[in-house]
Amino acid sequence: MDYIPNILFAIILILGIGYFTKNIKKLVRNIKLGREVNASDQKGERWKNMARIALGQSKMVRRPIAGFLHVVVYIGFIIINIEVLEIIIDGLFGTHRIGLDFLPVSVYGFFIGAFEILAVLVLVAVVVFWLRRNVIKLKRFLSSEMKGWPKNDGNIILYFEVVLMCLFLVMNATDTSFQELGHGNVVSQFISPWFSDNTDTLHFIERTAWWLHIVGILIFLNYLYFSKHLHILLAFPNTYYGSVEPKGKFNNLEAVTTEVKLMMDPNADPFAAAPEGTEDEEPAKFGASDVMDLNQIQLLNAYTCTECGRCTSACPANLTGKKLSPRKIMMDTRDRLEEIGKNIDANKGEFKDDGKQLLGDYITNEELWACTTCNACVEECPVSINPLSIILDMRRYLVMEQSAAPMELNNMMTNIENNGAPWPYNQMDRLNWKDE
Repeated sequence: MDYIPNILFAIILILGIGYFTKNIKKLVRNIKLGREVNASDQKGERWKNMARIALGQSKMVRRPIAGFLHVVVYIGFIIINIEVLEIIIDGLFGTHRIGLDFLPVSVYGFFIGAFEILAVLVLVAVVVFWLRRNVIKLKRFLSSEMKGWPKNDGNIILYFEVVLMCLFLVMNATDTSFQELGHGNVVSQFISPWFSDNTDTLHFIERTAWWLHIVGILIFLNYLYFSKHLHILLAFPNTYYGSVEPKGKFNNLEAVTTEVKLMMDPNADPFAAAPEGTEDEEPAKFGASDVMDLNQIQLLNAYTCTECGRCTSACPANLTGKKLSPRKIMMDTRDRLEEIGKNIDANKGEFKDDGKQLLGDYITNEELWACTTCNACVEECPVSINPLSIILDMRRYLVMEQSAAPMELNNMMTNIENNGAPWPYNQMDRLNWKDE
């Protein structure tokens, strides 16, 4: 009967990892609904960006307080969970602190002591984060898109981290054999006196904390798919596939560029069709009206969004009272993509037209045309998300597919077409604009 806990542990582990794997497969499928994009260029620069931005947190620390606290939580939470490897081995084979069988007591104690210090630092950082959200109420956490689930999600994850760190410390504090080592209990030795001296009681508390800790980690792992904290995993591929082109470089459509070249070449055959499958082939749709018109990197961006609001807090359109929020653009894209994914699940792998699309049902024309294309949102994002690329693709659809540009823009384009300049003067009077 001694092997029953090991079997139970194995079942829980398989179920937890299995459900996580199932959801990750859904995520990959949803991202692949987008258009394929070639991101095989400048691999050295891409690896450098991933190391510097995702691993090194270089853009997070631009705002020192939030950046430092995030680094503490990031490093602490990741390093502490190294002990999960020991917990898994102990759970599967019925051992207890298997690390002591391979490491000297002093070395093992050093690692566990470091984990305990980091756990306390994580708790302090999480409390500060909670105060910033719920007591100080920073403006960027109070936008209209941050009501309901997004607000609750931000708090739930903080509660998760508090519970997991506390369980880790309680587990160590009530482990009598660990406390007797006198190594590594730099924090738990002060917590240990809070509990009963009865050995059986301490063992029960230690085992309870141990089970709750590992089950809590598996729940946390599976919660990530439904949370903005999916960026814990996706920040790395997202920064790798992030744009390595200069900010502000416009992504021209090959089909349009080819047509312009034909118009400028008097010897070209305007009726010669581009070979099927080539980049010059005319696309089925200009721009994007729904998530399946976007490319796979843009959809990866949507899933990676941390909802931190740095993009929106730096957006000049938003700061002047316009409706645009780059954060909402990313959240809307992700929500629509999830809606389509559920549609596919409900219809046995096929998408059934639901009469909705990203443009109009989620994102309005007013939001798109409020954008100044200044790239502030792109520059501010701590994980290389590009809301501007989605805005520009949807604008392209409005202009090229629906001729739905604002009147001022239509007037300007008409003047450029007729007069070669944005101003309403004919070719002979082009210099008159300087007198205005």
